[in-house]
Amino acid sequence: MEKQYYNSYSVWDLPTRLFHWINVLCVIAMICLGTIILWGSALGLNSDGKLLIKTIHVYVGYVFAINLIIRLMWAFMGNRFARWNSFLPFGRNYLKKLKGYLTAEKEGKTQFYLGHNPLGKLAVSAILLSLVIMATTGLVLAGTDIYFPPFGTIFQQWIAASGVNPADVVSGVKDNVDVAAYAEMRSFRKPFISLHNWFFYVIIGLIFIHIGAVIFTEIKSGANLISAMFTGKKILTGEPEDKEE
Repeated sequence: MEKQYYNSYSVWDLPTRLFHWINVLCVIAMICLGTIILWGSALGLNSDGKLLIKTIHVYVGYVFAINLIIRLMWAFMGNRFARWNSFLPFGRNYLKKLKGYLTAEKEGKTQFYLGHNPLGKLAVSAILLSLVIMATTGLVLAGTDIYFPPFGTIFQQWIAASGVNPADVVSGVKDNVDVAAYAEMRSFRKPFISLHNWFFYVIIGLIFIHIGAVIFTEIKSGANLISAMFTGKKILTGEPEDKEE
């Protein structure tokens, strides 16, 4: 029997790993809180309870958004596997590499990658874009709904009634706001809440695809994709396609 050799490579640096797991925790928490908000009436949640859940949701969202911003900045500074060209579906001969990867999969062959494989780059880009959309729309909604930073002050000033201190405009109180301005603000808010709600489901779908793809690839290739995101080291049973990139 031919002896199987295993090679260990340092791939994911510490900031990338921290981002991944902080993001996982935040997304799980926000999905749970978002579900409660969406189904608050059916769950018998009163206005005070709903406001509390929204507030917790926003605070978790702040951690999520800050973590995401740091990761996007780290894409300029991290090791080569953390940088933009390691996960964006562009670059030299990308389409050729994608075609080669899909052909190998179709033929039952295994290609090994230190970073993301060509198909994985598409998935990671879709996930990051969805996270950015969720963070951006979430911050706008936090400002229009419970008047939290960074945009809350702007919306308070927009809708405050004449003679009312904008800081006194709070969620659930309507007698100190200008009716017309409030209606305009809520109209402005609509596309943001629609996007936020749609991408709530998009992200759930992407999570299942991501988990399924990781498990499938780990079983098929024998690589330690899951534990590598804890240790930073990938163990491969073959020569990586991206070793010299």
